[in-house]
Order: sequence, then C-alpha cells, then structure tokens
Amino acid sequence: MSDLPRKAVTRTAKLAALPLGFAGRATWGLGKRIGGRPAELVAREVQQRTADQLFKTLGELKGGAMKLGQALSVFESALPEEVAGPYRAALTKLQEAAPPLPAHTVHGVLAERIGEDWREYFLEFEDKPSAAASIGQVHRGVWHDGREVAVKVQYPGAGEALLSDLTQLSRFARLLGPLIPGMDIKPLIKEMRDRVSEELDYELEAQAQRVHATEFADDPDVVIPGVVHQSDQVLVTEWMDGIPLADVIADGTAEQRDRAGQLLARFLFSGPARTGLLHADPHPGNFRLLPEEEGASAGAWRLGVLDFGTVDRLPGGLPGTIGESLRMTLEGDAAAVYGLLREEGFVKESIELEPDEVLDYLLPIIEPAQVEEFTFSRGWLRDQAARIADPRSPAHQLGRQLNLPPSYLLIHRVTLSTIGVLCQLGAAVRLRDELEAWLPGFVAETEEPEPVAEDGV
Repeated sequence: MSDLPRKAVTRTAKLAALPLGFAGRATWGLGKRIGGRPAELVAREVQQRTADQLFKTLGELKGGAMKLGQALSVFESALPEEVAGPYRAALTKLQEAAPPLPAHTVHGVLAERIGEDWREYFLEFEDKPSAAASIGQVHRGVWHDGREVAVKVQYPGAGEALLSDLTQLSRFARLLGPLIPGMDIKPLIKEMRDRVSEELDYELEAQAQRVHATEFADDPDVVIPGVVHQSDQVLVTEWMDGIPLADVIADGTAEQRDRAGQLLARFLFSGPARTGLLHADPHPGNFRLLPEEEGASAGAWRLGVLDFGTVDRLPGGLPGTIGESLRMTLEGDAAAVYGLLREEGFVKESIELEPDEVLDYLLPIIEPAQVEEFTFSRGWLRDQAARIADPRSPAHQLGRQLNLPPSYLLIHRVTLSTIGVLCQLGAAVRLRDELEAWLPGFVAETEEPEPVAEDGV
C-alpha cells in the first residue's frame, strides 16, 4: 500500500490551506497599510511570506506539489532580490531532495517489478536514496556485472497523487501569479496534467534516454548515462557522478558557470536536431558538471544530463518558424515577423496589431541573440519580467493579445526554464553560435548564384 494515497486527505488539506494562508496575509497587509506602513514595503513582505509558505508546503509533498515547485524554482531569478534571497535555499533544496519512502516500500516495488530475487541483480544496493523527484526516488547500487548504477523507483500511487495535486493546485493558480511576475501559472499546471501518463511510463523514458545516449555516445561536451534495465516502475541506468548544477549555481567558479551555461544552451538546441526529441525538464537537479576527459584541454568540463521522463517529440527538430522569426526580428523586418506570427497562430485572425509594436515587444527578449556573447543575470530577467508584468506597460498590453499555439507550449516552457537556469548561473554564453549551428531557419538559406556564361555576359 502506497504512503501517498494513504495520506491523500492530509495532502489535500495542506494544499487547500495555501489559499487560506494567502488570503490571511493579504488581510494582514491591508492592516499594515492602514497602520501607515508604505504599500510597496508591505507588498514585498506579503509576497515573501506567501512564497515561504508555498515552497515549504511543496517541499513537504511529493507528486504534483513538488513537480510544480521544481518548475517554479527555475524562475526565482525573475523575483526581486529582497524577496528571492530569503527562500532561494528552499527552492534549491526542492531540486535535489524530498522526504524519502521507507526502505520496505522500496523493496516491495523492486520485488513486484523485477522479481522476488531482485537482490541477485545487484552486487550492492543502498537503501538510503541518493535523490528524490516528483514521482520517484533514486538509489545507488552496483549491478551484477560491476557497473555502478542509479535505480529509479517510482512511488506506488504516484499517478493518483500527481493528478490530485495538480487538480488542487490549478484551482488557485491565479493566486500564485504574483510570485512569478509575467508568468501565467495555470497553463503550466494544465500542461503538466496532460503529460502525467507519459512521465509515469518508464518504458517511454528508457526509449528516450537510449536514443540520447546513442546519439551523444562520443560527444566531447554532453554525457548521457546508458540504460541498464527497465521494467514497470523501475528504471536502472548507469551512475553519473559530477557536480550538481545547483552547487555550481551556489558556489561555482566563473569558468564553471560559463561552461555549464554554454553547454546547457548547446544541449537545448542540438538535442532536437540530433535526436528528434526535446528534453523538457530543465531544472538544475537534472544536470551535472563533469570533469574533462583525459587528454582534453584544461577547463573542458562536460555536461551530464539526467531524467528523460518528459520529452517533446519533434521528428524534424525545432520548428523552422522559431529560427525564421528570430532572424527576421534581429533584421528588424517587422512586417515579415508579423506575417509569420499570424500564419503560425501566434496572432489570432480576430486580432489586429501594429507590426512595429510587435517588434518592439520582441527585441528586448531576444537581446542574448543580438550579440556575440551575452551575460545572463538575475537583474536582466527581473527587468524582462517587470516589463511584461506591469499592467501599465505597452508590453503587457500587447502580450495579452498574443496567442501561444498548443504545439509550441512545451518548447516555450523549456526555453524559458533554460533561460531561468542560465540567469541563476550568471553565465556568459555565446548563444548566437548555438543558434547558427542548430536552430533551423536562423541562418538564411543562400540563393544559388546564377550561372555565368562562358563569354562573361
């Protein structure tokens, strides 16, 4: 019997208490303002207290609660520093840990899914989990052939808990909006709900990881652990050491930050081009910084990538529309950009916008692609979030009239999440190099030169 369903009432009560707490703090804030405290200062205190309660609750629960916490954690760079600072440690903790299942529950899953003789598959198996995620936890072991392995065991009843949590969270998604300026959280939660069945299917995850491991087998920059064994609710892969990206964010050197950022951007754009799949869970807990291979140049750190439970299937790679519209925006061709966005459904037929205003809306967002090297920072992301979130700004008014077609939803979220991580790293990244190498449509196709007659005419 799972620990998760058994505690369903407790889980629901904890999540249901969140909006009550939000309302209580709003009332507290009103009282403070009546008492003469500056409105801006009170608003920040309310936001900070709300965030403290939200992430404390999400951190105590697995399932959809923790999953939402992980998704939101990559956007903490968009928050004002005085608000983000006090609970940044709590967000980072969400990315690497959660309360573990007891050993007897884990043993029960292994016996049911691998067989009563499951211990014969391992020379060693550590009962204490090395990491925990939203639907499963990872144990370190040694496979019977001597390979060090990571054993991911899915929480029994994880699907039920995941759907229940996300349903509950969606009911008060609008209350979470102020925590992440400029981001509508409700579509994020809906998209998570839509992908529950995929994430629970370890066979699909194993397939996606095998494809990546094969494609990147000899890559000097990106390392993907191979799949060792897969069965329902259990996935065994090669163990990967290295520095968790959360540690690089907290204490990494400038060299490590820049290298991690460059490789993260490279993997974001090269993965779909090389495998037809987009790794769609880019929070820091899923990445490691690995030492350079023997004989490689000094500082040639590599990026280790984990967890392929959520992927977007893109057989032709990223849509060419993204690269084309980005190139046209950089060229300042407002009419062409607007026409392409209308054609793809980003601007609905019933909406009429000024092409130049659309261009003005897009240019600040794509600043990292305008220069040879761009230093991502929390300050830059906060400025972008504030520009879009401020109801008085033209960017906010225009942004509300744009549409995000369903086929672009996951690509959009993954790109934003990756930018959030790059800003947490404070990395200097040559993003344009990666776009030119991997993004279809970003480099204009050169026209074939007309043949020259022999006489030169």
